[in-house]
Amino acid sequence: MSKLAATNIVHFKNLNKDQLEAIYQISEHLNKSSATESLINDALDWAVEIVSAERGLFVKCVDGDKEFEIVAARNVNKENISDLSGFSSGILHKVITERKAQLFHDAQSDPQVSKFNSIQIQQIKSVIGVPIIQNDEPWGVILVDSVINRKSFTKENLIFLNFFANLVSLSLDKILNIEILLKEKLLLENELENLQPVPTMIGNSKVMQNLFKLIHKVAKTDATVLILGESGTGKDLVARAIHELSNRKSNPFLAQFCGSIPDNLLESELFGYKKGAFTGANSDKKGLLEVANNGTFFLDEIADISNPLQAKLLRVLENKEIIPLGDTQVRKINVRILAATNKELKKLVDEEKFREDLYYRLNVFPIKVPPLRDRGSDILLLANYFIKEISPEKINISSDAVKKIMDYDWPGNVRQLYNVIQRALILVDENKITSEHIIWDDDPKEAKFTGTLKEVEVRLLKERLNKYDGNRTLAAKSLGVSVRWVQLKIKEYELEQ
Repeated sequence: MSKLAATNIVHFKNLNKDQLEAIYQISEHLNKSSATESLINDALDWAVEIVSAERGLFVKCVDGDKEFEIVAARNVNKENISDLSGFSSGILHKVITERKAQLFHDAQSDPQVSKFNSIQIQQIKSVIGVPIIQNDEPWGVILVDSVINRKSFTKENLIFLNFFANLVSLSLDKILNIEILLKEKLLLENELENLQPVPTMIGNSKVMQNLFKLIHKVAKTDATVLILGESGTGKDLVARAIHELSNRKSNPFLAQFCGSIPDNLLESELFGYKKGAFTGANSDKKGLLEVANNGTFFLDEIADISNPLQAKLLRVLENKEIIPLGDTQVRKINVRILAATNKELKKLVDEEKFREDLYYRLNVFPIKVPPLRDRGSDILLLANYFIKEISPEKINISSDAVKKIMDYDWPGNVRQLYNVIQRALILVDENKITSEHIIWDDDPKEAKFTGTLKEVEVRLLKERLNKYDGNRTLAAKSLGVSVRWVQLKIKEYELEQ
């Protein structure tokens, strides 16, 4: 029990009936308060009324106990006081620094306070100041005073206000905690809004949130988008999401895989043909680009298209027109082009394997899809998502399986993760996936770590720093090296960003 609480109990019998009744009513009322401002105003009104003061002041401590700011001032009529110059700042400082209640029966003659200008100018007769304590520190002060033509305050008034201050402190603690929780809730809601979810895509990692922001920004435009990323990262999902968030979403979304398809077949699929254009062309057929009119067309693995077809696609991008095979008539189309590749397209341009003019037409707004190894906790998020999608039963993942999944580098990215989970669900017993059920593909994990020592170190550092959201200690632990080694390599390879 605190010294203050013990003092209140010893002298509790000295409180009169009105004060006891007031304490009960106040505790009931304060317990129902739900906002700091209303609590403070109510507290001041009660304090002024019970001790028959003329005015009440509530101040809040700022910067510890060095400064204070006035929160509220009320008069005997329960009205706000606009002129705050008449209150004694000297007494307020005294209460705050000494951290205990102060009573001055006759402020006019008391040498401790009679020297204060406000006491003389306002002709203040009697003053009580009591601290509001939060977490053993002064949070604020309630101060009441009376002028010469009103009665002096008594020791019983001081005891009452001390007890009253404890009640206010308890109520404030409750309200402040609620307000903190509400602020945190609002911040979380704002963060959730800023996460900007994307249809068909899952991810909470920072790299994915950055990707989602880019998708949202470009979706509302008609800009051509070049989607870059390793095989299996979900470039097709990015294309689909851009369409679903665009003004073209009610129109067709068509996709064409361009890899390993003969030129003549791919050309007829894209541009269509007239009857008799070639053997077997027994009727006119619209190309996919024309079918996708007013919608979106996605060219997957654009780097595999031959030079002659690249020239025809350039015409589509520049003039929005096509000529079907066997036709001479130009047809206008209104279609948005999205393209994707897992190759370094600029390198192919430099090697003269891809048209430079087409590259710049496609590269209006490049988007890079992060590899799965850079997505940290998204790996487990996706694993659980795939389990629910594939299995009708509730399946859990053991801690050893989680570790195995999280420690792997996923060269095949999301597609590989899906296959691994599907395989594990076939092998699973007793509704729990263990590390024994997590079986990698035959491709050796080491194959992707080719190159110079510097290249391997840079790649490993980037992967681990991304996986642990920049936490150098965790990255060092996962690599089996010291934090200092990680810090030195970051500086050496200029990886600060």
